[in-house]
Amino acid sequence: MTVNTETGVGIYRVEASRTSSYTGNLRATHRWSLPGLADCPGCGATWGVAGLHYPCVDLSSLPARHEYEQSRPEPYAEWARLRDQVRPFIPSGFILLPGTRFGPMAGRATGTFGPLHLQTWTLNLGRDAFEQLQQAGVQGLSGCPIQLRGSGESPPERIELQLTPCGRFHPDCLPPGRKPPCPMCGVEDYDLPDPYHLDAASLPTQVDIFRLADWTTIILATQRFVDAVQHLELDGVTFRPVQVR
Repeated sequence: MTVNTETGVGIYRVEASRTSSYTGNLRATHRWSLPGLADCPGCGATWGVAGLHYPCVDLSSLPARHEYEQSRPEPYAEWARLRDQVRPFIPSGFILLPGTRFGPMAGRATGTFGPLHLQTWTLNLGRDAFEQLQQAGVQGLSGCPIQLRGSGESPPERIELQLTPCGRFHPDCLPPGRKPPCPMCGVEDYDLPDPYHLDAASLPTQVDIFRLADWTTIILATQRFVDAVQHLELDGVTFRPVQVR
């Protein structure tokens, strides 16, 4: 792996391995979710985010938790009420967007799993791998066990990582003349830049694995995380360098 020569920062996108012999597949969902937004009065958009998961957020003590059990779009006023109602349960600095999911995943697992497994924007680890990375000094590693049943007597023990959303695209890679974010819902309408690079000043210093706040389906890792995974010979994912400016 090579550290970015412009900034001295090593950042890598985490991707599923295309050559892995593991056959693991999860058919699991989170227990609760914030509804999508319907017809934003600021921009007219109907939308929901993908990939923004907080598995360690437990809404079981919330009397109105049933309001988060069915995915659906809601008008802005109702959506904002539901957002504000769960905010006390959310760690400081975590964003809440339409479609954010909460609580542990539950469902079925089939096949064999590597130490790391990336599927539908969800990164999960075997317990041994999770504990090894903690002991190796990886910063900001937290997660919640996935509640699984399997085809065998003992379903695999997997932990979904709770990833802090942070980091921004560098303005130089964004389309010129794009519209500013909606002042009400914050949505921005542009395609994923290709290629893209990140703003060094926006990157975290206290977590080594995180979700890009500007594009929540992208999971990023620092050099420390990559080095630890390679040293421990953990497989199941690959790392692709991302430019930082």
